[in-house]
Amino acid sequence: MKESRLRSILKAVTWRLIATGTTFTLAYLVFSNSDCEDVMEKSTIVAGLELMIKLVIYYLHERAWQMAPTGSIRRFFGIKQESQ
Repeated sequence: MKESRLRSILKAVTWRLIATGTTFTLAYLVFSNSDCEDVMEKSTIVAGLELMIKLVIYYLHERAWQMAPTGSIRRFFGIKQESQ
């Protein structure tokens, strides 16, 4: 069963919030340990750019997978599907 576009968007948004929070924390730790000025500003810029770019990339990736017919990946790699 294919997912709706709305579900793909909601999955992308929730994942990006988690991942961007992680990126911000990592950038903050790196910048604060390097005697960098404006640690919060630079961490926010890194996290903001990462959020926008990766949100679009994730959505496109999700939609590309939805276009692949069921079983096509198994056939491509020659994997036999077990009977259910």
